[in-house]
Amino acid sequence: QVHLVESGGGLVQPGGSLRLSCAASGRSIFSSNNMGWYRQAPGKEREPVALIIGRGTPTYADSVKGRFAISVDNAQNMVYLQMNSLKSEDTGVYYCKMTYFDLAAWGQGTLVTVSS
Repeated sequence: QVHLVESGGGLVQPGGSLRLSCAASGRSIFSSNNMGWYRQAPGKEREPVALIIGRGTPTYADSVKGRFAISVDNAQNMVYLQMNSLKSEDTGVYYCKMTYFDLAAWGQGTLVTVSS
């Protein structure tokens, strides 16, 4: 079983930055097939924001390219999402997801609100 806990969300002004963290327990994130960050804006469906497929290069939603960066610390079993130049449309609940050969795990989410 895999347990994921996100943190780092909060209220930030447009143009500001936040770094989200995802702490994994139960299994090593190094053994995952895929990992990534998703978000769900109010009234909208959950969408992928930043993904790492296998050992490939991270991919990003067009709306966050050049502003967001996903990174991994295998030693600490952590995944991060650095978010810069935040916009009001980045507001939403951000979720971490890990996919293994036999299961997929989601965290409980962390709320990011971009507002002046």
